[in-house]
Amino acid sequence: MASGNRSQTAQGLTLIAPPLGYAVLVLAAPLLTILAYSFFKDGYLTVIREFTLENYRTVWADPIFHRIMLRSLGVAALVTLATVVLAFPVAYFLSFAVAPQKKAMWLFLITIPFWTSYLIRVFLWKVILGYNGVINSGLKTLGLIEQPLTFILYNVNAMVITLAHAYAPFAILPIFIALEKIDRSLLEAGRDLGESRAMTFWRVTLPLAMPGVVAAALIVFIPTIGDYVTPALIGGGKIPMIANMIQAQMLDLDNRPMGSALAVTAMLIVAVISLAFIGLNRRFLKVRQ
Repeated sequence: MASGNRSQTAQGLTLIAPPLGYAVLVLAAPLLTILAYSFFKDGYLTVIREFTLENYRTVWADPIFHRIMLRSLGVAALVTLATVVLAFPVAYFLSFAVAPQKKAMWLFLITIPFWTSYLIRVFLWKVILGYNGVINSGLKTLGLIEQPLTFILYNVNAMVITLAHAYAPFAILPIFIALEKIDRSLLEAGRDLGESRAMTFWRVTLPLAMPGVVAAALIVFIPTIGDYVTPALIGGGKIPMIANMIQAQMLDLDNRPMGSALAVTAMLIVAVISLAFIGLNRRFLKVRQ
């Protein structure tokens, strides 16, 4: 019996070895390289003896980093909130209102934005929100404004709208999967016991859908902080986020150690916030139960 288990383990390891090796190659190796760079005094790998913590001291003491990091977290939180709030009704509609034979078609329609490049979608939002864009042209045609509105582009609101649209499918799909796993008999039992639809949703549907909501929030929150295209184009370069700061250090200033220290620090902050969010969600579910 033990030998059989060992053979199955060996077969499993053999099966996952190629993808595991690929994952280590394309994920772990770059991360380790950035981590190593963050301790160098300059950007050359030949100076492997000159390790220093000065890069991290500079990062943590820099008020500009504090301000940009807080802004990045705030924008990411707004985007996550807007995306999840808008994605939940769509996922709920797909799960409870759409006929089973038509769900595949609706999911197919949701994935259509992936057919175009992310950069093209950002440019399209710039065209829509621009000084002579679709919104301003439409309002002028209707006679609602005389001069184009200038506050709908190059600000945080425009960035939130663009990012929420870009990451909406990533939020809809995990919430939809969580809703699909809910046993419909539980909802019927709640109705039979005299609960209203609203209370049944609050006490049964929402807690059971929380794993999907948490997954959607993390899927949107983490990459949003690392986005640098939208702040550069939709923000007009006036509202830089942490990714723009890292890009400037890495490319414009050619200061790889400082850029790496910024990247590692940002990853640690995001990891701590994500773990805290997951812990609070588990506590919420225990209280609800």
